[in-house]
Amino acid sequence: MAYFSYHTHSSFCDGKENPESYIQEGIKKGMKAIGFSSHAPLNSDIAWAMKASDVDAYVTEINRLKRQYKDEIEVYLSMEIDYIPGVTKSFSQWKKSADLDYTIGSVHLVKSGGHSDFWFLDGPDTNYSEGLETLFQGDIRKAVSAYYNQIIEMIKTQKPDVIGHIDKVKMNNKSQYFSEKEDWYIDLLNKSLDAVAESGTVVEVNTRGVYKKKSEKLFPDDYFLKECCNKKIPIMISSDAHHPNELLNCFDDTIKYLKQIGFEQVTVFHKGVWKKENI
Repeated sequence: MAYFSYHTHSSFCDGKENPESYIQEGIKKGMKAIGFSSHAPLNSDIAWAMKASDVDAYVTEINRLKRQYKDEIEVYLSMEIDYIPGVTKSFSQWKKSADLDYTIGSVHLVKSGGHSDFWFLDGPDTNYSEGLETLFQGDIRKAVSAYYNQIIEMIKTQKPDVIGHIDKVKMNNKSQYFSEKEDWYIDLLNKSLDAVAESGTVVEVNTRGVYKKKSEKLFPDDYFLKECCNKKIPIMISSDAHHPNELLNCFDDTIKYLKQIGFEQVTVFHKGVWKKENI
């Protein structure tokens, strides 16, 4: 199959290089398409998100690169947009104001009741443990439920084209706080699967946790992917690259694994339409 990647972070947010360097590397790797998805600005000063003052420059640059490289590789403009109820700007507003080709919806910051702080799932595992204790009084079931409820609310209200690393809440768990085989956790996965199936949202199979050695398994992993296959939920593969040399990391192994599960196709974006591509 041809190679595609639609979740890419450049120096406009927490990526390491300018967008053109990713395109040049993508061409070398024989990629058919690359989509840029800088973290959308947040209302607070979050270091890994794009600054609101840089949005116009980001949009202008990606559109310029679209034109410059149109005969060599498809280039798409997107954002990875965080959802925090009552805090973040709606996905439809971002899509309209920046004229995005598609949206990726993710949750990195989990809201807890009336707290002004959020449970940050990424970065050092101390963020995870401290947020769990401070915001959820150490109740992991309450915290994980809040995460998945926020994911489900995002799917239903914001209708992202793609759902990013849907079970990332497990990344800093590493079986310390809960077992992913517990009934209550499986119930949360099933509720999330139902919301995805009803919405038609594409599930991203994110390889970053594996190649960065932060997770032994993909986001999402075994149970969720098998149910996606059973329910015919569309999927796409992404390396969530933050550096050009991360493009396509673990893609071939992931394709083999998806075939073992029973997938015959992945979803790709082409000229404004999501379509199926055989693997």
